[in-house]
Amino acid sequence: MFTSSETPILGIILLVAFAILGWGFYRARPFGKLGILAWLQSVVLMTPWLLFFGLFAAGIYINIAGILFLVVVSAGLYVYLGRQLRAAGQDAILKQRATQRLADESSQASENLPQSTAVVVEILPIPEEDLSSIRSIFGIDTFFATETIAYQQGAIFKGNLRGEPQDVHQRLTTSLKEKLGDKYRLFLLENTDGKPVVIVLPSSNDPRPITLPQKVFAAILAVATIGTSLETAGLLLNFDVLANPERLQEALPIGLGIFAILIAHEIGHWLLARRHQVRLSWPFFLPAVQIGSFGSITRFESLLQNRSVLFDIAVAGPIAGGIVSLLMLIVGLLLSHPGSLFQLPNQFFQGSILVGSLARVVLGSALQSPLVNVNPLVVIGWLGLVITALNLMPAGQLDGGRIVQAIYGRKTANRSTIATLIVLALVGLGNALALYWLIVILFLQRDLERPSLNEITEPNDARAALGLLVLFLMITTLLPLTPGLAGRLGIGG
Repeated sequence: MFTSSETPILGIILLVAFAILGWGFYRARPFGKLGILAWLQSVVLMTPWLLFFGLFAAGIYINIAGILFLVVVSAGLYVYLGRQLRAAGQDAILKQRATQRLADESSQASENLPQSTAVVVEILPIPEEDLSSIRSIFGIDTFFATETIAYQQGAIFKGNLRGEPQDVHQRLTTSLKEKLGDKYRLFLLENTDGKPVVIVLPSSNDPRPITLPQKVFAAILAVATIGTSLETAGLLLNFDVLANPERLQEALPIGLGIFAILIAHEIGHWLLARRHQVRLSWPFFLPAVQIGSFGSITRFESLLQNRSVLFDIAVAGPIAGGIVSLLMLIVGLLLSHPGSLFQLPNQFFQGSILVGSLARVVLGSALQSPLVNVNPLVVIGWLGLVITALNLMPAGQLDGGRIVQAIYGRKTANRSTIATLIVLALVGLGNALALYWLIVILFLQRDLERPSLNEITEPNDARAALGLLVLFLMITTLLPLTPGLAGRLGIGG
């Protein structure tokens, strides 16, 4: 609770914050819908913290779970408003182009036609001269176009594919760039009938880098995640860091160990993205007091060349974070001895097939004791495996969802997302962690990743096998041992 001397200061801070929002609204109004949407994004980012501190000043405390819920809802609304803002921006651009085209053609018509003559103007998504250049790149040895359909700000070309998709896409992309530079992007996909189509869209539709407010929000979430990692460490040591800040040093090794696994995960993504020349956004960490963090949300700021690139970047993070977690777990088990820092009930090791099996191999008959002495690295590694496994769930833009989309395509990925949400909803009836994770996916990551430039070429068999392996490890991490199997393994009395 804030003291009486701190409350006026907090009130001043809240007044300043509201004044900034009011000034922002005043500045945004002249820009119409675009300005108001941008202002609403700022409001959404600040609302959870204004609500938290405002209620705190009134003597009402919101716990960590409530704060997490507010942050998740805020982030979901921010993403929604961002989409509305981009859509409104595209509409404004189209209207501006249409108005300019009408003005130009009307001016030309007024010079060449009598005043009584009606002028009919057809507004095309792509200028006619550009459309002619695009059509000229097709041929009987690459893609034989038979029909052109307007699509968003570009066009869909139906026809017949006359070669290997990867080779055809490369040749068409090279020809398009030679004729029109970097003005357009060429996508090779399958339509609903399973037939190849070419879609050409302006490069203005490319993913945009994150803005300064988004970077600030990402930094806030990173700090909050460090805080929840330390709070988790404190709870494991049977004290509350917030209530006992003088004991922060005790929680520091475990808290930083959890955060180190998160950083390893992000480094894995970053290394493979750099290898494929793909830009990634700053990670938006998701703080969670139960396990330190739910991982992070990382967006692509570049178009992906093909599904293999999507797979490589998606799987690299879980592999890096999983290896670090697994090494911590194994080293911790090897260092465990009577008198170790943690004493866990033997039933604790029935909570994961993977962890229980590894513990049985290393600790042997020690798992039959009511309390099992373990090194802190066991707990850190276990939490890291859980965080990694949660991100490997086959849903939306989670790493697991991206892996399924890369290997099996968008239709299967969409079905696996629905199935995952249903399972989480059922499990969430008796498990708060599953319920929180359901909220995170539903609000922030349920949508599939945008198609790659070449969506037809599938990843090779080695990638498919690796994808199945990591998904299997996800299941073995999250799935508990049955009492019968635990008894046969010698886990428990």
